[in-house]
Amino acid sequence: MLTEYIEAAMRKAKYEILSDDNTLYGYIPGFDGVYANADDLEGCRSELKEVLEEWIMLGISRHLPLPIVDGIQLVVEEAV
Repeated sequence: MLTEYIEAAMRKAKYEILSDDNTLYGYIPGFDGVYANADDLEGCRSELKEVLEEWIMLGISRHLPLPIVDGIQLVVEEAV
């Protein structure tokens, strides 16, 4: 389920070419603080995915609600 969630979120990513240095800026709407900047699209996508993974882990560790993406909801239940 985690892989599906990440893939669904990455499909929502938006990319822009920054006019000041012609690098790519990528972000995922609805995922505050998840953004990346790189020289090319492949590098930007890779960095964005890494930032997303870290953002998800931080959210889970702090018991924060994560956005629902394409009907996929990550719910962490405590093991007893």
